[in-house]
Amino acid sequence: MKTQQIERISTLRNEMAAQNINVAIIPQSDPHQSEYIASHWQVRRWLSGFTGSAGTLVVTENEALLWTDSRYFLQATEQLDGTGIKLMKDGLIETPSIIQYIVENIPAGATVGIDGMVYSANEAEKMKVEFASHGINLNESFNPIPAMWTDRPSLPECKIIIHEEKYAGESANSKIEKVLAKVADQGAESIFVSALDEIAWVLNIRSRDVNCNPVATSFLYLSPKGSTLFINEAKLTDETKQYLADSNVATAPYESINNFLSNLPDAEKVLIDVPHTAFAILPMVGNRIVKGQSPIILLKSIKNDTQIEGTRKAMIRDGVALVKLFMDIESRLANGKKLSEVEVGNLAAKYRSEGELYFDESFDPIAGFGAHGAIVHYSATADSDATLTADNMFLLDSGGQYFDGTTDITRTVSLGNTTAQQKRDFTLVMKGHIAVGSMIFPAGTRGAQLDALARQFLWKDGLSYLHGTGHGVGHFLNVHEGPQNIRLNENPATLMPGMITSNEPGVYREGEYGIRCENLVLTVPAFSTEFGEFYKFETLTLFPFDLNLFDTTIMSDEEIAWINDYHTMVRTRLTPHLNAEQAAWLEAKTAELTR
Repeated sequence: MKTQQIERISTLRNEMAAQNINVAIIPQSDPHQSEYIASHWQVRRWLSGFTGSAGTLVVTENEALLWTDSRYFLQATEQLDGTGIKLMKDGLIETPSIIQYIVENIPAGATVGIDGMVYSANEAEKMKVEFASHGINLNESFNPIPAMWTDRPSLPECKIIIHEEKYAGESANSKIEKVLAKVADQGAESIFVSALDEIAWVLNIRSRDVNCNPVATSFLYLSPKGSTLFINEAKLTDETKQYLADSNVATAPYESINNFLSNLPDAEKVLIDVPHTAFAILPMVGNRIVKGQSPIILLKSIKNDTQIEGTRKAMIRDGVALVKLFMDIESRLANGKKLSEVEVGNLAAKYRSEGELYFDESFDPIAGFGAHGAIVHYSATADSDATLTADNMFLLDSGGQYFDGTTDITRTVSLGNTTAQQKRDFTLVMKGHIAVGSMIFPAGTRGAQLDALARQFLWKDGLSYLHGTGHGVGHFLNVHEGPQNIRLNENPATLMPGMITSNEPGVYREGEYGIRCENLVLTVPAFSTEFGEFYKFETLTLFPFDLNLFDTTIMSDEEIAWINDYHTMVRTRLTPHLNAEQAAWLEAKTAELTR
């Protein structure tokens, strides 16, 4: 494996030399600026061997470096060992940005190569300006991969399916009308959409092109004069063709966007969300571009009543599946049966799949026993797969895709021999979780204004975590979506009624264990006063927290009451869907927490 990576980097350098490229930048991206991408575009993974969902490879004539964020520091350290690729810990003060590193280490007159079809237009434009100021050239058409990767997976050809209005809560025709009205407000006539989840939402279509993300590889042009979906013909059926036609949406080959965009009327104004569009697409549109945020992002994030009620029902089925799963885990361990991290992930999918309206998992499970729990986005492999034993904690972060909603839950449980430090760490994390979950805040509040609530108790103990506290969640769509989030970084998007967001503080002790506690919450109106509108969170996720891990001596009466109220809700909503044995198990797990 490591030999493969060394050879591939060497071949890349040969291609660079042949095309007079001094530095190559390979992002983890696709033409749609997706977070999670189809295997066809897993170029950075193929070159480096690093499997994380975020990270960029930079190859110079003498060095290879990979930038990734704190979620993957431990994973990247392990996977890059023996490849000759240096890990650059993005986000740390001492780590330069990619641009900074290049301008400080590459001489004037050098050329940097990128594939403009998979590079964000925003980032590429920024690079181009900065490099030019230092006498460095940018070649945005460098793509040696087709010649190098001879057994590269083909473009996905999974069929699209119609996401029925009884689950979506609104027709595609209605959504298109709303989007185009917002487009007109920004001074444009039409909009070109690259983001796969935006396309899936507005057209009420889904597919299996990207692992765990029910999206279809495509581009979309929306116009009052008629719209076009650019998609591989093999992905369509007579039914889906007719469905699209009924929404006044024609179809064209996926590869035909260049010709289509280049031949639009010169006077037409086309809205382009530049940060979510590939750099190579901008010249196709030319002077017709109106730069602005896609209105689909906000429209998609605010769930309608049908979606909200569907998500509540999906949470019940998800909770039932998790009751079965954790009962199974406990039974196997009690009976001396071996159980590994990979097996737990498989069991989670098995129990979810037994429920109604199940489609897929919402992401690959993070099942980390002991020290593996400290790897924030750990993914168990045949080489790393650990056996669960009764001497440490176990962290499981998983979720399901259902036709009526998307789930995402993390629970950390004790398998035995819990230490005082583990209990204190867990309780500090939960105090932050409760602080966020019980907060009442005025309209206009941003996630960054709430983030410190989750961290305050950890900070007092000299602890912290480097990932965000919360991300937006789609409806039978990507488990990560915007525009809202809860994190230290400033984000202008405000938390609005109808948005579903995760609440997942954590703490990670390298080489020992990791703790994360995650529920999904819905922003809802709280009350109105002379000072304006106020909002709160409704907790959607339904599964207990481990009572054995709480240190009640450092908890307030209000925090204990919150746990008890939450557990009562979990028991009340799940019990009618459980058999007697399962109900008894849940009753014990939701017993009153006392001092």
